[in-house]
Amino acid sequence: MKQRANIGFAILALVIAGGLAFGFWPRAVPVELATVTRGPLTVSVEEEGKARVIERYLVSAPVSGYAQRIELRAGDPVGVGQELAAIGPSRADALDPRARAEAAARVQAAAAALAAARENARAAAAQSELAQQEFTRTEALHAANFVSAQVVDKARSELTRSGSIRLAAEHNARVAGFELQQARAVLASFNRQQAGGAAETMRVLSPVAGRVLKIVHESEGQVRAGDPLLEIGNPESLEVEVEVLSAQAVKIRPGGKVLFERWGGEQPLTGVVRVVEPAGFTEVSALGVEEQRVRVIVDFSSPREEWARLGDAYRVEARFVLWEGEDILQVPASALLRDREGWAVFVVEGGRARLRAVQIGQSDGLRSEILAGLQAGDTLVAQADDTVGDGVRVQAR
Repeated sequence: MKQRANIGFAILALVIAGGLAFGFWPRAVPVELATVTRGPLTVSVEEEGKARVIERYLVSAPVSGYAQRIELRAGDPVGVGQELAAIGPSRADALDPRARAEAAARVQAAAAALAAARENARAAAAQSELAQQEFTRTEALHAANFVSAQVVDKARSELTRSGSIRLAAEHNARVAGFELQQARAVLASFNRQQAGGAAETMRVLSPVAGRVLKIVHESEGQVRAGDPLLEIGNPESLEVEVEVLSAQAVKIRPGGKVLFERWGGEQPLTGVVRVVEPAGFTEVSALGVEEQRVRVIVDFSSPREEWARLGDAYRVEARFVLWEGEDILQVPASALLRDREGWAVFVVEGGRARLRAVQIGQSDGLRSEILAGLQAGDTLVAQADDTVGDGVRVQAR
């Protein structure tokens, strides 16, 4: 009996010792695992923007008077010289010597503006002709392998830009010509009424061909000189204005690729950065934080029929591509942790986490490029906390 009791106590002691060993034995830490993969990686900046008409004209009242109701509607086509509005001057204004002197001065100012616009148009034409000659020479040098394709692309871009500047200068010259005609008509009306003639209605004409974008003063009523009446432009010539943080604007270069997503269409649109404005401005965010922002102007590179449904002031989401690669070794950015002056990850080997130093490259915020230290297929701890250390046993959560 005594021997049997001793055996029972021994078994009980072994069970207790085994339980204690099991309870205090270090258990594997449950962690999320990730795999080192290869694939495309794109570093970009995303901001909201809006489409806008490239060349828009705000037509204002050339004189003070009583404007008739504007019958045009937004979207209506207008031609060069077409009547947009009519303003009847009051008798008192027409007989006011001061108003007549102002009308005469306005004629002189309009004549000077027309002369300046014509000179600018001639200068723009000369610059466009020079750009054409330069492009022709560059193409010839490229054919003889004296210059690179990049130089040819730059010359082509300069030719396109100078052509646009020439067209804009010619439009401005035509606008200045119409403004001079209107100013002369006002002065002639004043002279005629002072001579006892009948009052005449001032016809406000369209300076360019396009469409009505917005009616500012639709109903008839008194207007003052300079009051806006309506806006006209060509809705088929759109660009995109995007406001980005100044810290991001320094990374964006003219000619960079832009993707427009979630704009309402089924497929993303593409664009090219034309201008990063050199001056920023302060804007208060929705949280009340002052931010320094910079306007970036983007041209569409997608065919016109793909973005034909976009209009002036339509919202788009722009993604500026800063860097992209096709076959990039990458890991989740959450797997990286600081190790002295560099970066490291926990690689899972034999069920244990092993700290390994790595060298990283580009990152889009979610995934990071690995330049050295890992191979495709390695298993990592996706996000290590304080319970994970070098040599700690881990298991998939």
